[in-house]
Amino acid sequence: MLINPNTSTATTAMMTAIARRTLGHALPVRGVTVTRGPLMLTDPAALRAAAPEVLAAGLRAAAEGDCAALLVGAFGDPGLDALRAATGLPVAGLGEAALLEAAADGRPFGVATTTPLLADAIAERVAALGLADRYTGIRLTAGAPERLSADPVLLLDRLERAVRACAERDGARAVVIGGGPLGEAAEELRARCAVEVVAPIPAACRTLTRLLTTA
Repeated sequence: MLINPNTSTATTAMMTAIARRTLGHALPVRGVTVTRGPLMLTDPAALRAAAPEVLAAGLRAAAEGDCAALLVGAFGDPGLDALRAATGLPVAGLGEAALLEAAADGRPFGVATTTPLLADAIAERVAALGLADRYTGIRLTAGAPERLSADPVLLLDRLERAVRACAERDGARAVVIGGGPLGEAAEELRARCAVEVVAPIPAACRTLTRLLTTA
């Protein structure tokens, strides 16, 4: 089950569609939207507020008994550790999965995203995962996240500029797109950019596949 910590059913549908394309028919995906919270997680306070909502959604899914694994559909991974401790199910988060994949084999990596107020939180997450020595830094899009999310063409342009800056100015050999709602843009950027672009939803799906295979 994919849990969307943003209260946007459209975002849930988009992320669920990407997860289904990645996983294929072998692992069916059900998307769930939290009942309370902001439309976008753009600052640390929103991430903290989302964590208990994610945990509640995951506990409901686990209690129903038809859920094999959980995916937290936000780059800040709200509620990730609590879900692992409380449910005993395989759980993946977009941020953790994408960062670990980008940094594989000691590769230098950066992050391109739209949320400047989460830059410090992302750097802290990188350090907590033991990846700080490979982190080339973050590049932010120009413009408010809410405005960009409402204009897919502008969003793609600004994100592409950020990805190229990560590679050309910072020396990143892989660039993570930092945001679940940026999932469609991440898919497009993989074809448009010479540097490897790590799309977070497919990365989390690959993590879940490995967890389920070894369980």
